[in-house]
Amino acid sequence: MSRRASDPIVIPDSLWQRPQMTQALTARDIRTVFHLLRQYTGASQTQIAIACGMTQGKVSETMKKGGRQVTTLEVFERIADGLHMPDTARMTLGLAPRNLTTPPTTANAMVITPRDEPAGLVPAAFLGSLDVDPDVEEGDPVRRRTFTKLAGASLFSAILADLPADGAPLEGVEAFAAALAGYPGISSPRPTALSMPRMNQAVAAAKRNYQDCRYTTVIKSLPQLLTDLRTACATYDGDTRLHAEALSAEAHHVAASILLKLDEEGLAWVAADRSMQAARNSQDLTIIGSSARIITHALMNDGHHGAATHTASTYAERIGHDVDERTPDFLSVYGALLLRGAAAAGHRSDRQTAATLLDEAENAGRELGGDYNHRWTAFGPTNVQLHRVNIALRLGDAGAAIQEARRIDLDRIPLTERKAKLLVDTSSALTQWGKHDKAYDVLRFAHQLAPEEISARPAVHRMLRDLMATAPPSTKRQLRDFTTEIGVHL
Repeated sequence: MSRRASDPIVIPDSLWQRPQMTQALTARDIRTVFHLLRQYTGASQTQIAIACGMTQGKVSETMKKGGRQVTTLEVFERIADGLHMPDTARMTLGLAPRNLTTPPTTANAMVITPRDEPAGLVPAAFLGSLDVDPDVEEGDPVRRRTFTKLAGASLFSAILADLPADGAPLEGVEAFAAALAGYPGISSPRPTALSMPRMNQAVAAAKRNYQDCRYTTVIKSLPQLLTDLRTACATYDGDTRLHAEALSAEAHHVAASILLKLDEEGLAWVAADRSMQAARNSQDLTIIGSSARIITHALMNDGHHGAATHTASTYAERIGHDVDERTPDFLSVYGALLLRGAAAAGHRSDRQTAATLLDEAENAGRELGGDYNHRWTAFGPTNVQLHRVNIALRLGDAGAAIQEARRIDLDRIPLTERKAKLLVDTSSALTQWGKHDKAYDVLRFAHQLAPEEISARPAVHRMLRDLMATAPPSTKRQLRDFTTEIGVHL
């Protein structure tokens, strides 16, 4: 009987175990995967396209020698789902297994219980690190697909397969992947751990460069620092090891932050988890609270806004209950956590929770008495104002966001990254409000202030596309010239 295009592909389990298939999955070489499917199952390009949610033309282009290859995580997930890859094959491809198990968790008090929680889950493999209630959100199969972004070290197998030989330098995101996966060849290995003063200086420099929007500098220097800190945590003992763990938590926090800005969500998840692991090892409550901020950010970035609100408010409550003294460090971390929770609530249109957390953060800012950068939080009354702008924007209140922005003195914002964030939020609000020429002017100013925040961030590129789509012809021409000038292709 002739095979019809609509017939499902029957893939023997043995195919996933063949050396050629393992090699192709490790290299994320979908061209070879498709060719092996045709060779061993007789599947047509149309059948592959139907199974993987692609067009026949895209499958054909992928299978051509030198043709366009798959590079995005979403498409890898769709292909793995469509071909019903077993967990071993998924992990070789760099995706999480389907059969994730939830580790035991402890019950926690909550400051705020998010209202009207939509479908979604805290990623199961993450619950052990968060210590949050797994029943905060309930998932459906569509939302569950996003959890493949949290794959642990298996996420890096494909990247690591193509790394240069030991001793050859790596650059960019590949170097982060190697450092987070413990790959030894990201640079010439150091014979001994760096001294604590030098690591203190290196972590502080990474934090400053991030806050100054010098992202290229961070990307170049941080992977080696992560490796050095891992060596230090394994080498030292006593109070020195605790301090090394605290530095490791801060460095992984920076790594997760920069990776989130670059839309490298899988790597960011792992960096955030490493930050929390190191924070707990440090036995420092304020470091634990600080690492909870980046976990909240990662949850928000992946659309788990209810879980993010819960995580931020729970950790704020925990450190508030357990600390003996409300020091500037404590107030800064506590207030910054509340702001993260408020931002997450704003993303899910939970006005009441957002307002409650903002007001509590404002009280902490008053108690702190000014705008400071304790524990690298940049927390203070002005930061609360910045979040009011962002949250009004997320709630669809462009006019309110602009009114809040007008009340902020840009010179009072101590950090370049926070200034740039305010300008980007203000530009978004102006776009929503139909003030396209002013939105463009604000973006140009933001680029002068922090070039890499505009030219390097995919999220800002998406905002530029939105502005381009709705702007009048005169502003479109200016935008086109501007994006060409800064090397952004819309």
